[in-house]
Amino acid sequence: MTIRRKQLGSKGEEAACQYLKKNGYRILCRNYSCSLGEIDIVAQEGEYLVFVEVRSKSSEGFGLAEESITKRKQSRLRQLAWYYLKAERKTGSDCRFDVIAVEFDLDDRVKRLEHIENAF
Repeated sequence: MTIRRKQLGSKGEEAACQYLKKNGYRILCRNYSCSLGEIDIVAQEGEYLVFVEVRSKSSEGFGLAEESITKRKQSRLRQLAWYYLKAERKTGSDCRFDVIAVEFDLDDRVKRLEHIENAF
C-alpha cells in the first residue's frame, strides 16, 4: 500500500469517527487488529455494538468506495467481529455491520460521506 493510500485511509477513518461521534455513537476502538486482520472502528450505538468498515477514495473512477467490499471481505469482517466479541467477553451483544464511504476532492477535503447502516 502506498503512503498516499495509507494517509487517505487514515483521513477517512478520522472523518468517519467524527461523523459517528456527532451522531451519538461512542467509539470503543479504532484499528482493532488480531491475527485475522483489522476492524477499522468498533462503536456503540444504543444497545448495538457496531463494526464499521471505512472505505476512502480520492476520485469517482472505478466505482464508488462502498462497492469495493466483496463477499470475501464481508466474511473476513464477520470472523474478525466474532474474535473481538470473544476476546472482549461480549458474545451476547446485539451487533451490526456498517460501512462508511468517504470520498475526497483534489484538495483532500471530504466531498461525500455515506453511512450505510446494517450494510451486510
